[in-house]
Amino acid sequence: MNTENTQVAVLGAGCFWCVEAIFESLKGVEEVVSGYSGGQIKNPSYKEICTGRTGHAEVVKVVFHPDTISFDELLEVFWQTHDPTTLNRQGADVGTQYRSVVFYTNEEQKQTAETYKRRLNEEKAYPNPVVTEISPFDVFYPAEDYHQEYFRNNTDQPYCSMVIKPKMEKFRKVFAEKIRN
Repeated sequence: MNTENTQVAVLGAGCFWCVEAIFESLKGVEEVVSGYSGGQIKNPSYKEICTGRTGHAEVVKVVFHPDTISFDELLEVFWQTHDPTTLNRQGADVGTQYRSVVFYTNEEQKQTAETYKRRLNEEKAYPNPVVTEISPFDVFYPAEDYHQEYFRNNTDQPYCSMVIKPKMEKFRKVFAEKIRN
């Protein structure tokens, strides 16, 4: 899933509204689309995903310029902006759709993700083991339009102000040099 000047990463780290807001802020990221991947049914709806029975995860498809930001750098942001040690859960969001997952699009991404995860566990970077799933990418289904750019379009919503905004503030402090102007 690469074009001449860009590559694609497909990442799940809980609610895609949070993940999208973080990754679209990064230098070198051309596009971020919220959607679903890793399940058994075609063209799932948000309502179906919320049941937890489709097998899909809420993910973002990140189109990025590897000459500006590497896949390894994307993984650094990914693993530091969610809890990769909780199985099928991020905060109050519970279910397989909220799992921590890297859907690799090529062998290099697979090796990079596996090496990074192994290093985090060997170095005991977290109090508990990293349980992030690392699986081959198959298909991506874009989420409904109202999920796209959710944080940007709904900053006054309670979930945005109580969950996403504090996460974004922390992200901006830790990754200030990686944020686009």
